[in-house]
Amino acid sequence: MPIIQSVDRALRILDLFDEYESELKITDISSRMNLHKSTVHSLLKTLQHYNYIEQNPENGKYKLGMKLFERGNFVIHNLDIRSVAKKHLMELSMKTGNTIHLVILDGKEGVYIDKVEGSAATILYSRIGRRIPVHCSAVGKALVAFKDQEELAAILKDYEYISQTPKTITNEKDFLTELDNVRKEGFAMDNQENEPGVSCISVPIRDHSEHVIAAISMSQPVHRINKKAIKEIAEMLKETAENISRELGFGVKASSI
Repeated sequence: MPIIQSVDRALRILDLFDEYESELKITDISSRMNLHKSTVHSLLKTLQHYNYIEQNPENGKYKLGMKLFERGNFVIHNLDIRSVAKKHLMELSMKTGNTIHLVILDGKEGVYIDKVEGSAATILYSRIGRRIPVHCSAVGKALVAFKDQEELAAILKDYEYISQTPKTITNEKDFLTELDNVRKEGFAMDNQENEPGVSCISVPIRDHSEHVIAAISMSQPVHRINKKAIKEIAEMLKETAENISRELGFGVKASSI
């Protein structure tokens, strides 16, 4: 399938912005894109015309525009899993005081599509829309562990096991062993593999076709995690995931439809 160069460049410009660099100078964009400033300027002006990019009048830097917020909300509001899961996430958050996340798989990454902030939450790194690698996150492991061999092979083809912390899994052999453990235990965990000082536990959500379509998770500072806490959190997450899955039709026999 042919790639339209100008569209490719415009989309790559949008991908340069994240929570760490919300504004960029045209020289920064030109350098990172390896494009002449005049080319970048034309692309930015086109994106700006359609409100996908805005320019800060005080410093001249560019930032993402409100059109992306509008389009993003349109996508989110049309995700049935989000509306079904919301009340269950709220109940679990109120029960535990912790922040509960809802994540889906997009390509080779997890994407946070919802969260309920807990009253006693101390971990604030997550945000809706944030992407997270599958190899070093509990939600990522929960999302891919139950894929069939063909799907999993496609996800892991040319996958980069980038080290986030000293505890990150950095090769396919160890990752596949980890996924075996997830299938055996029914939940996934990362122990400071993605964020230093943070452990996370996650379980999958299934739909009427019995496929895993999302995962929910709860994060804790490592000093609160022990065998008893892991078991209790995993059981609460499993119960919540089962309730959400049932509302999505999981467990309904074809003969009863």
